Amino acid sequence: MIHSGSGGNVAPVLFVGMTKTAIADCRLYGFIDAAYLAGRDPSDLTRQLIAGGVDVIQVRAKRETHPQRVALAMAVVRAAQSSPVPIIVDDDIDAAFEVAADGIHLGQEDWAAIPREERRKKLTGLRIFGISTHSLEQAQTAEHDGADYIGVGPVFATGTKPGVKPVGVELVRRVAARVAVPFFAIGGITPANLGDVLAAGATRVAVVSAILCAPDVARAVAAFKERL
Repeated sequence: MIHSGSGGNVAPVLFVGMTKTAIADCRLYGFIDAAYLAGRDPSDLTRQLIAGGVDVIQVRAKRETHPQRVALAMAVVRAAQSSPVPIIVDDDIDAAFEVAADGIHLGQEDWAAIPREERRKKLTGLRIFGISTHSLEQAQTAEHDGADYIGVGPVFATGTKPGVKPVGVELVRRVAARVAVPFFAIGGITPANLGDVLAAGATRVAVVSAILCAPDVARAVAAFKERL
């Protein structure tokens, strides 16, 4: 599928691969996070995530430059080309178009920075659009704004969001009761506390460090997937 770019003169890339899983059917959200690569090949890591059974992968590179994000995302998209796993790019809309990713994930500030009248045009061509939310009000607003899914968290303290106060499982419980759009609980989720998250009403989780820092990534993914 060719995506129409959101700006710039870079021609979009054409990838012809397997039909991707609908976000509503995804349960385990994994990551290729530049901060957790530790010298590993992102293509190989992507294949390990897929082998373990991850349903969707986000490419996250907070501190990298745009060209570095494009290179990382391209490696992930190519590694996942023959799988049904959709690839989401974090924050960088132009990078998502340039690598023909399946979607984009935006934080609250990034979404708010796009003028409302430009939002539809900015995202045209991307199949999946997700927003991070940290309160029930934000979750309901994201649903109203047409997000295909939302992230709810951080549920627990996490190194990926240092200094950010956890929202706790109570927010998961409230969102599960009052928001219809698919949501992924995220933030400090481990095998030890996963049961509490599921008991609060979550049916989908996003996991970063508990998978990427595991000795066997594919096995860690499989263990989470079995619980879900």
